[in-house]
Amino acid sequence: MSGKRARHALVTGASRGIGLAIADKLLAQDLNVTLMGRGEAGLETAYARLGQPDRVAWVAADVSKAAEVRRAFAEACARFGVVDILVNNAGQAVSERFDRLDEAGWQNMLAVNLSGVFHCIQAALPGMYGQGWGRIVNVASTAGLTGYAYVSAYCAAKHGVIGLTRALALEAARKGVTVNAVCPGYTETDIVREAVDNIMAKTGMPREEAKAKLAEVNPQGRLVQPEEVADAVAWLCQDGAAAVNGQAIPVDGGEVMAG
Repeated sequence: MSGKRARHALVTGASRGIGLAIADKLLAQDLNVTLMGRGEAGLETAYARLGQPDRVAWVAADVSKAAEVRRAFAEACARFGVVDILVNNAGQAVSERFDRLDEAGWQNMLAVNLSGVFHCIQAALPGMYGQGWGRIVNVASTAGLTGYAYVSAYCAAKHGVIGLTRALALEAARKGVTVNAVCPGYTETDIVREAVDNIMAKTGMPREEAKAKLAEVNPQGRLVQPEEVADAVAWLCQDGAAAVNGQAIPVDGGEVMAG
């Protein structure tokens, strides 16, 4: 523990899916957890679902807006102290053919998936440096390790997250802070359900066949579960993972072999 207080983890995009699963795993490690997201109703529901009101709080903010992030972090720190562990999970994916992608769509993908990570790290890092300990885990994607057709902006943003992870890991290496990325493959989340809907709309495939189309890129022939991603994140947040730094770890059944 940091002094006498329980360590404080802040998870973005925490109202559902991977983010909520991560919050649950971190609670099991006896951490205090702040849930951060854009929708107050979803955060309230997640807060109630976790069932530990003394150890969980929530703050609403859009990660793409620096001022909102600073305000949210100030509120979170007032409740539980310095953010010891930051999990950047918030993200969006939009499918579009590159030649039909407009500038607004491009900028939105960068703002949420890359600039949002930048804003949150800048808000958390001074406290981590000040105490000489911290964990930053960026939930990227296999799209940050390879390319996928029709999601060029998302791929570009996630590649950027991994580049940021590696660069900052070197800067923070002697300051007690590790910076890593976890890269899920197709995971049973709302983003993948939207991808399935898109395949159905464009091809006329039945839902199960469209879902199987995504699952087949995983050598295990299945979608990854949010809890599996959360387990990887939770391990990186522990003291025992101190030597793991600057890594982009695929959680994908072997789809991407990252060296």
